Amino acid sequence: MSEATAVVVGVGPGLGSALVDAFANEDYTVFAAARGATKIAGIGKPRDSGRVIAFDCDASVPEQVDALFRAIDRHGPLRLAVFNAGAFARGDVVGTDPAQFERCWRVGCFAGFLVGQAAARAMIEHRRGTIVFTGATASLRGSAGFVNLASPKFALRAVAQSMARELGPKGIHVAHAIIDGQIHSERYSHLLDERGPESLLEPAAIADAYVRLHRQPRNAWTHELDLRPFVEKF
Repeated sequence: MSEATAVVVGVGPGLGSALVDAFANEDYTVFAAARGATKIAGIGKPRDSGRVIAFDCDASVPEQVDALFRAIDRHGPLRLAVFNAGAFARGDVVGTDPAQFERCWRVGCFAGFLVGQAAARAMIEHRRGTIVFTGATASLRGSAGFVNLASPKFALRAVAQSMARELGPKGIHVAHAIIDGQIHSERYSHLLDERGPESLLEPAAIADAYVRLHRQPRNAWTHELDLRPFVEKF
């Protein structure tokens, strides 16, 4: 018997893992996809009422994205897809390596297009489903030293807007989430001492917002959502 599925592309120990947990709690079988996903500790194990399938996938390679969505299709209908991948190498414009710039764009935008396209193809027959793209402060503002991040994030936002306008009338909810602030992780825990409690975005709280986007009725859809800690300036 086929089960409804969800997919998170760009799974890691922070937000990606929290999204997997949240969707498993919604009774979905969740495909957790990333380069080397099968080697990430804890990925691929049952999570509460849902089940998790780790899948190795470089989302910037069309053939690997196709293989991922063929596997999803064999398992059950796709109801929820999140593109959460990205790459960033900070540097000034003059010193930025063109190959590094292209790599960040391929991972941050081109891969988002590939995943969004594949998800739309899987959902359009059923005229239902949710596709969420993870954005950042750089989706709205290109800061000094962030050209490698702002360029793909700006472009990913445009992809999300075009998809929302095209697919909304076909029953597919496309949303773009602007994550405006530092996400709490072991790497950045020291910032809590500097900035105070609740000054970093908690991955589980972000994941909860994504679930609420998915649950929205068709007569009240959100396309763009921005999330930030209460102390964050904007």
